[in-house]
Amino acid sequence: MDSAAFGAAEQFVEGTIAAALVALWLLAVALHLARPYMLALTRKFTLRLGADLWWTIYVGMRDIFLLQVFLGSFIYFYPDVVKNNDLPITGGVAAVCAFGALLLKLMTRADADARSFNAQTILITLGASLYLGAYLLGSQMTTVGTSISNQLAAILVTSQNPTIALALCYLSGFAVGIMGLVAVFYNLRLASPATHKADAGAAPQPAAQS
Repeated sequence: MDSAAFGAAEQFVEGTIAAALVALWLLAVALHLARPYMLALTRKFTLRLGADLWWTIYVGMRDIFLLQVFLGSFIYFYPDVVKNNDLPITGGVAAVCAFGALLLKLMTRADADARSFNAQTILITLGASLYLGAYLLGSQMTTVGTSISNQLAAILVTSQNPTIALALCYLSGFAVGIMGLVAVFYNLRLASPATHKADAGAAPQPAAQS
């Protein structure tokens, strides 16, 4: 009795997280694509402090929502959860895209680097498309009951396509692990004393002459 109640509660929580990720992905995409509007709005402030606060709040919210997307997607790295729940089959791949965008923010100049920003846009858009497509056409189709919905669910729902779902689960976890190691080594290299000495010993650049 207790184990059945615990299993039902666990499935409810995991299903709620999967549904909440739909809104989080939409917010992450919207905030990322809203950068030109937010940047133009900062120029309308008469005080520099107000513009700086507005931009800081915007960047913080944008990155926090993307981080929340990745943290919520951790359920797609657990094989038992993937196998026993009606989850979108590409949820783990979408999480890899989200973590890749976060890694680019860490290792580049983020918004100041046009190539990095474009790559982030591609990763975030791809991740949202993979997740929303599989969720709406797969997980939500399990309650429709038509032949087309059943065929889509058999492909896009993890519990009905466990072989592919588990393969994507392991591959996604491996990819995130590799990127995590890259992030750790990058931070360790920045924090090493040799790096600080090299930066301190670098010759100052001459001022540009007009």
